[in-house]
Amino acid sequence: MHSDKIRKKFISYFVKKKHKFVDSSSLWPKDDASVLLTTAGMQQFKPYFLGIKDPKFDYNSKIFTSTQRCFRTSDLEEVGDATHATFFEMLGNFSIGDYFKNEAIDLAWEFLIKKLRLDRHKLWVTYFSGDRTVKKDLEALKIWKKYLPENKIIGFRAEENWWGPPGKSGPCGPCSEIHYDFTGQPCAKKDNCLPNCDCGRFMELWNLVFMEFYLDEAGKLKKLPSKNIDTGMGLERLSLIMQKRRNIFETDLYNDLMEKILENKIFGRVNEIEDLIRARIVADHIKGSVFLLADGVSFSNKEQGYVLRRIFRRALDQFQLSNIDINFIFELVNLVISKYSQTFIFLSRRRQVILDQMRFEFEQYSKVLKLDIEALVKKMKSEHQIKESTEKTEPSARDLSPHEAFVLYTTYGLSPDRLKKMGFRFDANEFAKEIEKHQAISRAGAQKKFGGHGLNSSELTSEQKNKMTRFHTTTHLLHQALRSVLGDMVKQEGSDINYERLRFDFDYPQKLTTAQLDQVEKLVNDVIKRDLPVTFEKMSLADAIKQGALAFFKEKYPETVTVYSIGDFSKEICGGPHVKNTSEIGQFKIISEKSSSAGIRRIKASLSP
Repeated sequence: MHSDKIRKKFISYFVKKKHKFVDSSSLWPKDDASVLLTTAGMQQFKPYFLGIKDPKFDYNSKIFTSTQRCFRTSDLEEVGDATHATFFEMLGNFSIGDYFKNEAIDLAWEFLIKKLRLDRHKLWVTYFSGDRTVKKDLEALKIWKKYLPENKIIGFRAEENWWGPPGKSGPCGPCSEIHYDFTGQPCAKKDNCLPNCDCGRFMELWNLVFMEFYLDEAGKLKKLPSKNIDTGMGLERLSLIMQKRRNIFETDLYNDLMEKILENKIFGRVNEIEDLIRARIVADHIKGSVFLLADGVSFSNKEQGYVLRRIFRRALDQFQLSNIDINFIFELVNLVISKYSQTFIFLSRRRQVILDQMRFEFEQYSKVLKLDIEALVKKMKSEHQIKESTEKTEPSARDLSPHEAFVLYTTYGLSPDRLKKMGFRFDANEFAKEIEKHQAISRAGAQKKFGGHGLNSSELTSEQKNKMTRFHTTTHLLHQALRSVLGDMVKQEGSDINYERLRFDFDYPQKLTTAQLDQVEKLVNDVIKRDLPVTFEKMSLADAIKQGALAFFKEKYPETVTVYSIGDFSKEICGGPHVKNTSEIGQFKIISEKSSSAGIRRIKASLSP
């Protein structure tokens, strides 16, 4: 059965069961500070699970179905095997305080057995066997006994049968997973080969989450306002079964990409097994890059942009030859867009943006690969620009400290995968900690400047403070103007203000044209002339996000925030201070626009009375 037919059959089934169909949300969850990317179908319904919003008010329904595009990096190193991918589609059905375990299990069984006609003898299920805080799920066990013998209903603890939250805090609960048995034969690895065995006999197909708890940041469980259902079944894995394949890369969702990659001479041959793994990595990572770019993520060394840069460059790293042709990468991009354009129609509209950003990133990485990396490492060590490795090695040694690897990545754009491919050795876990530490420092520093800009300093005159307040309010106008002209993918990366000028950093992959800069400058001045009031309101972070307020460095925000609105033009979470009316700002003038770092642009601007 073709994947398009599977997708339509799933949606049709649940719509006939009175579920409201909801379009997929973005891979970039701009309204959820707890996660970097959308990893599950439930994320767009999170406010309803939490009781923050009423689904009856928004949708006139409490039960939903969707096919959600998702992106996960937790299994990045596993991509290339039979079932793992970074980008995938999640088929799901959801209940917000409506039906619960009995109906969720009945619906899943009916769809698999009666609609898809799967062989029931190949299905096993798991359930939550309990721990210190939550009891064994005897209810799920009892329900499943209607359909399967008890020896095919296996209990596991939280490591396997507790889902969520997708971030540090959020909705979660015990789950029941449906597994598919490919062989029916126990493996030689274990005496008792059961679901979750890593031998390849079983594959998790559908996860039914009984979402009735909330995990707070202190690690304590609380009851949600209602008992909810959240289910997820990967389209790629279901297609694998329905098309009688043994890996997702042989399904129609990947086979065109795989064929194109393996037939191209510039891919370079090593051996059959390694070629397949490398080709699968390219296919998955190019597909993931297309969808991230289409959803407004830009290449950078931070957050979502870091993920995008890593997978795109990792795809390029799979080619054995140095003369990779960007036009070949574009052929793969066009295959992805063609495959998904009927389901995700925005892909075609974003095609040129995707190609332009990929070309720019490709050119940047090509320059990096021409560098003499060994010479760079030797220079770093000899000039004591960074701490020496704990091991006493020669300056040209291939043993890198995590910080040296970090500098090579942030300064020159050399991914950890490329460094390892070149024979350099370093602690990957410690490298990841360096990245996290750098991002935390960047966020804290930018937040400190953004929240006050030193306005309480006794060294500043009242006139200087007034000028900086005007600049601060202008950053709000500039940010919204950039988003209006360039698109919603623009995201502030920091700002710095003194009483002479403002500096504003933002995500964007290429230099702005003169026409674009003129548009931005004109838009800011037009808003200033509109004499708009600048107002503020204190509210919960959840309410601020619900109202569409832009948020930055979100994980640092308190539960209660201040939202500043500039008429109908701009709404941001901010610490102030601001003018009372845009007419106080004066004439806005862009002084310069240039690159601040890879994927980050910097605008400097002035104000005149």
